[in-house]
Amino acid sequence: MTSPAPRGCRSDLDSRYQRLCDLAEGWGIALETLAALGVVTTVAFMFALLILISKVQDSNQRKMLPTQFLFLLGVLGVFGLTFAFIIKLDRGTGPTRFFLFGVLFAICFSCLLAHTINLIKLVYGRKPLSWLVILGLAVAFSLIQDVIAVEYVVLAMNRTNVNVFSELSAPRRNEDFVMLLIYVLLLMVLTFLLSLFTFCGSFSGWRRHGVHICLTTLLSILIWVAWIILLLIPALESKWDDTILSTVLVANGWVFLVFYVLPEFLHLRKQRNSLDYPVEDAFCKPQLMKQSYGVENRAYSQEEITQGVDRTGDLPYAPYSTHFQLQNQAPRKDFSIPRAQASPYSDYKGRKEDS
Repeated sequence: MTSPAPRGCRSDLDSRYQRLCDLAEGWGIALETLAALGVVTTVAFMFALLILISKVQDSNQRKMLPTQFLFLLGVLGVFGLTFAFIIKLDRGTGPTRFFLFGVLFAICFSCLLAHTINLIKLVYGRKPLSWLVILGLAVAFSLIQDVIAVEYVVLAMNRTNVNVFSELSAPRRNEDFVMLLIYVLLLMVLTFLLSLFTFCGSFSGWRRHGVHICLTTLLSILIWVAWIILLLIPALESKWDDTILSTVLVANGWVFLVFYVLPEFLHLRKQRNSLDYPVEDAFCKPQLMKQSYGVENRAYSQEEITQGVDRTGDLPYAPYSTHFQLQNQAPRKDFSIPRAQASPYSDYKGRKEDS
């Protein structure tokens, strides 16, 4: 005889889905609501990102948009995976939990790591990476967790049967779950440590992006340390395992949105600041000539001055300068032969009287 449906659920609803509507277990409804709100918010950010692509003025921020779109896909998956932990563990949700939990978080932290590597080059005034290289680094970092998860799930299911995840004891299942996520923990710690180097560069305009990544990874580390400790406590009842993991997914997803995605979106519309970049082609730009008040190379001073006296007579020759110098010359002496000049006849009136 089937048990009656809990309050808030239909009578014909499968028992696996009853925590989605059971009013007696309010945590399922609360996390379900927050996860659904996170899905809607993430989709809105994805559409906004597609609209703002053509309006981003800074080319180096535009290069990050494909990787940030991949990051949003990972966050969307994190919120969606919450429902797999609210639904009871069975032959369908077991492989999904063990495979997607690490893969989705690996995508998110790989994107943050690739962004951090590019920021380190920018904050020290070096040539940044192209968008294809940044995206390739994020995908390459995340693929390692994919291989680990596939190997574990395939070997575990072939070793026994598809119900292995639900048939394992809770302590053993939790230990395997944590061991499967060691690479994700390494990604998280590496991203946090590298983000600290963005505070030391000369071009401080890029540090604010490093602050977003550093704060996001720091809060994620704190969340992960807390849930791992709670999950591995033997005295804690196994019925709270799904609650803990569901809470982790929702909390970490909102940390991604609030402390990384939202601040990055606020900076997309800002104009390119020339102070955030080194001066390009500085050797081609005209510079002010420094006036020299003496001979620069003192080893040749006597020789050059002596040569200058022989050449010009009374003006020293200045080495390392143009030979066409403006000099004050003495007025030339006039050696021309004087010519006779017609002068007016002052006594012309006297002749007129004689006539």
